[in-house]
Amino acid sequence: MKTGKLCAALLFGLALAGPAAAKDFKFAYQGEISTLDPHSLNEVFTLGMLGNVYEGLTLYSDSMELEPGLAVSWDLTSPTTWNVKLREGVKFHEGGDFDADDVIFSWQRGLTEGSDQKGRAGLIEEIVKKSPYEIEIKTFQPYPILMQEMTSFYIMDKEWSEENGAIEASSIKESANPGYAGQHANGTGPFRITDRQPGVSTTFERFDGYRNSKLATNVTRAEFVPIQEPATRVSALISGEMDMIFPVPVQDWNRLEGADGVSPLSGPEIRTMYFGMDQDRDELLFSSVKGKNPFKDQRVREAFAHAINVEAIAEKVMRGAATPAGIIIAPQVNGFDASLNTPFAYDPERSKELLAEAGYPDGFSITLDCPNDRYVNDEKICVAAAGMLSKVGIDVDVVAESKTRYFGRVFAQGGYETSFYFLGWTPASVDAHNSFLNILACRDEASGAGAYNLGNYCNERVSEITSMIASEIDPEKRQALISEALELSRDDIGYIPLFQQPLSWGVKDNITLAQRSDDVLDLRNVVIGE
Repeated sequence: MKTGKLCAALLFGLALAGPAAAKDFKFAYQGEISTLDPHSLNEVFTLGMLGNVYEGLTLYSDSMELEPGLAVSWDLTSPTTWNVKLREGVKFHEGGDFDADDVIFSWQRGLTEGSDQKGRAGLIEEIVKKSPYEIEIKTFQPYPILMQEMTSFYIMDKEWSEENGAIEASSIKESANPGYAGQHANGTGPFRITDRQPGVSTTFERFDGYRNSKLATNVTRAEFVPIQEPATRVSALISGEMDMIFPVPVQDWNRLEGADGVSPLSGPEIRTMYFGMDQDRDELLFSSVKGKNPFKDQRVREAFAHAINVEAIAEKVMRGAATPAGIIIAPQVNGFDASLNTPFAYDPERSKELLAEAGYPDGFSITLDCPNDRYVNDEKICVAAAGMLSKVGIDVDVVAESKTRYFGRVFAQGGYETSFYFLGWTPASVDAHNSFLNILACRDEASGAGAYNLGNYCNERVSEITSMIASEIDPEKRQALISEALELSRDDIGYIPLFQQPLSWGVKDNITLAQRSDDVLDLRNVVIGE
């Protein structure tokens, strides 16, 4: 099996040797690009695809190093003020010139009602235009990793947006009516979208006016096709129809190893998978328990944690390729604490005792919401957990649906319509604060904190620490705070961490690319050999 590191090395070598002759590249993913609006959905796959079309002030390299994007330099002039110099001479795909007004517009757009990027935009208190290519960004508090967050906050053309009635972000909840920006794209990235048939295909073509003519890639046209059925996706690669697919079900790795001309490509991913529980409503939306919320009782949450055999899911459903987790951040993420990373013990008898103590000796029924086209073996994981919970008296109805419908319902725009859910979180900054701010902090609509804390797990001390680690620069003090909050959330059973899933891609042997640890396919790094 190849590894991402190996492919990145091959890519570097090819880049030095110069790109081969241009060829088309065709690839498939298990779900659709949910929207073309870069502020509509904060989802790694959709933002990753749009990152080939749009750009942020900063970018990640093939090895996840921070690089200049639409900003050429940035300096802290005070603990809360960044002086940012913007790249000159950049064109949007439809001919508009990029400048400071586009950055300010995009920031303001990221704060509008339909935006799923309020968390990132909400970090910024003000952007002051000093000249067409120089801005001053002021944050509410010291935030040393702001530029890491800006890798996933894309800049739109102010004039284009105004001309097309797209001054506000379109809500992912309104997927049937996504608005102009949800159906058309106009970025500054190396590829532009020239054709899109939702559910069928999306075509990317190289943008001749891109600022950097020395990219490693020799791809001039890329066609993306969503293929939900895993076996069909794998067959498409083996037959030669596709050049690359992701994810590959881990149970199909041997099938690819035995096929001619293709290989599985695996590596560690920084996304942590977990189950979350509604701890906010006084009565769950989808449960047989009426008049109260059983998840507000810590004993019930603990009973669920001890009923789910994380090691068995990792070994059997994920074929030993997943790394069991006890906390909500991965080992590669800054702030990880190995001493806390032991999964909850599988102990169904203890689960029954806890349920009885909480007043549910006969259990109860509940719905588990789950995507079926987003993560490796996502629906199978939910079904396996449902079977384990049934052994302690919890009757679980698994509702598995496409990620577009799922996210539109369970995220903020859908009113957090879930009682029990399966999700994964990738901290874009590769720092614990991103996970804290988005999924561990108490929900606060004004600041955007806890925007993806779907069940509103809330411990005021964890929220306090979230603010403290945003500005704490002493490494030892910061780590102590992070560990304290991770331990609190674990003791609270705020979530049930499961594992880090493996990166699992499949490629033709003549393809070299970088398998980034955030599971993003960056077309800049794809090289097609003979």
